[in-house]
Order: sequence, then structure tokens, then C-alpha cells
Amino acid sequence: MSHLNAFGITHLRHVDLAVPDYATQRTFYRDTWGLSEVGTDGDLSYLAAEGSPEQYVIRLRKADEKRLDLISFGATDEAAVDALAAKLGTQGVQLVSQPGKLQTAGGGYGFRFFDGDGRTIEISSDVASRRHRAIEEGEAIPVRISHAVMNSNDPTATKDWYETYLGFKLSDTLWSQHMGEMMHFMRCNDWHHSLAIARGPHTSVHHVSFEMRGLDEYMRGTGRVMRAGIKKIWGPGRHLAGNNTFTYFLDPSGNTMEYTTELERLETDQWHPTLYDIADPQTQDQWGTADPMSEIIAKDSFNAPDHGVFVAPPV
Repeated sequence: MSHLNAFGITHLRHVDLAVPDYATQRTFYRDTWGLSEVGTDGDLSYLAAEGSPEQYVIRLRKADEKRLDLISFGATDEAAVDALAAKLGTQGVQLVSQPGKLQTAGGGYGFRFFDGDGRTIEISSDVASRRHRAIEEGEAIPVRISHAVMNSNDPTATKDWYETYLGFKLSDTLWSQHMGEMMHFMRCNDWHHSLAIARGPHTSVHHVSFEMRGLDEYMRGTGRVMRAGIKKIWGPGRHLAGNNTFTYFLDPSGNTMEYTTELERLETDQWHPTLYDIADPQTQDQWGTADPMSEIIAKDSFNAPDHGVFVAPPV
């Protein structure tokens, strides 16, 4: 059975965030969230997950205004990178850079472009892997970056864009009788989702999620972050779509970060997406341990509008 993405996209590599409170954020991700700072370069901090071969999973940049700088996905090889760049170029997608050698940690070969909402996306291959290790029993630090969820005021159009241009496949959708489609879970490999698109009032980061070793480590990590006084938005609980656990926190910059574990891996290519009604308490939380989802909880992850997005000039 093949779970290969049609255009050779393999996995989520890293999410790059610009933050005004840079020093506070560095401390949070290192000392509270459990990432390892593997390097700094001026006003940049590179943070890795100990269990992951990726050079880094979060990059922080000191900036006057909070924004999403970049989402990076891996690709199988240089040929896939070149082919995708050529395809996007002929389809009218605006490239930020042509394929070439990358100057970031681990090198590699890649290019950048704007997605349908104006986010900068990078696709890269041949990035050197980082020395990593098995996370031990009871060690409550992230194993890897799990997925990134983005807000869009037209989530179905954004979903369609990722299906059409990048070959992501729809796994499941959350739906509301009053609001319509609320979240699309999308995959580029056999994990239930590496990317999801949430309905929000504007383009912004909804949350970034980190996989923990198991349930015990997930709960210990949840407790550590709570004890550190970080605002817990929602959880602990277990979602129906993806079957993964969740605890959401608000980082010092107001970005939502999630600890998760046991995210579903799809056994078959003949997967049929389910439309889950968010009014059903089981949809949001199979365990019943998290507060019922409410407008108040939802608003915490709307985030500030991302003014860093590219706005196409009038035609």
C-alpha cells in the first residue's frame, strides 16, 4: 500500500515563528515545553525535538510583530523538488525562490512559495539529519513535531488548494450545523494529519502540535506546563478524528501549542473521510475529561491576524 504523496512531499519539518517577546519565548520552548536549543544566529533561535532527526522543529525570530514566517515540508529527492517547483510555476503559484541549495541548518535543496492564503511554504530534500535518540520512559519532552493547524476564513478553499497544488489528501472533516465545515484534517503520509485547516476569522496560526512518547509522558508534560503557570486552553482529552490525545496551551506570544500522542496512522489508501458533527461531545473528546468546546475556548486559538502574509497585487 502506498501512502506516498503524489508530488513527493513526505512530512512536516518545521514551523518558523516571528515573535516580539523573543527572550521569553526562547525560555518557554527550552525550559517549559521541552525542546532543545541547537543553535542561535543573531535574532534567531533553532529548537529541536530530542526524538526527531529534523535539524529543528521550531525556529524563533525576534520581530516587532508576531507572524508565521514559514512552514517547511520534506520531499523525497531533488527531482521531486524541481518537478513541484516547475508544476507550481506553470499553475500560477507565486514562487518566493527557485530550487537551490538551502543555507539553513543541515543544508539540503529546496524552494519557497506562497500558498493560497499567502503563507510562505518551503519544500526541501536532502537535509542532513540530526543526531537524535529514543525518548525514555517517563521523559515528558516532545519526540517530534506532529502537525500544524492554520486558520482560514474559507477553510474549504484552503483545503482545495492543498489538495490541488500539493497533493495533500483529506482524512476527516469537523462540521457544525450553524457554521458548516470547521476543520479539515489533511495528510501527506500515513499519519492521520500533518496539516489541518481550521475556520477562523482571519489567516493565522491555530496551533502547532508535538508528539509525546506515550500517554504517561503526555500527561506528565501536560502537568509540568500547567505547573509552570502557562495558560491551559483545553484538555486533557482525546479527539475522535485522528484518535489522538490533546492538551492545548497558549504560549507567551499567544500562539496555541499542543501536546499529543497516539495520533492515528491510516492502514489503507482506501480511506473514506468522515464528516464529524462537533455538537456531538464524543467528536471533541472521547474521554469526557476536557471542558466542552465553547466559543470562549475556540477564540483563544483564533490568534492575531497574520499581517505577514503576502497580498497579491490587483490584477
